[in-house]
Amino acid sequence: MHFIGEFLGYLAGVCTAIVFLPQTIQTIRERNIDGLSLMTYVIYCVGMVSWILYGVYLHSVQMMIFNSISLFFAAIILYMIVAQRVKKR
Repeated sequence: MHFIGEFLGYLAGVCTAIVFLPQTIQTIRERNIDGLSLMTYVIYCVGMVSWILYGVYLHSVQMMIFNSISLFFAAIILYMIVAQRVKKR
């Protein structure tokens, strides 16, 4: 039974870690952030940093790794949104 719980934890971690990968690839390729919400990505990145810090508190390597991967992809998009808005000014 323990194996099932661990498997589900890793499956959830992988899914949440790579959820932004397709959007990140598309955004980088097309350099188009139209329709992407700055506030959504700010809130999401703050949430991921919070999860990473919580993982540090719990000494959960999986939580730190998977949320760091997710933060990496979301932060790329966030950077592109901010950079394009600054460029337009």
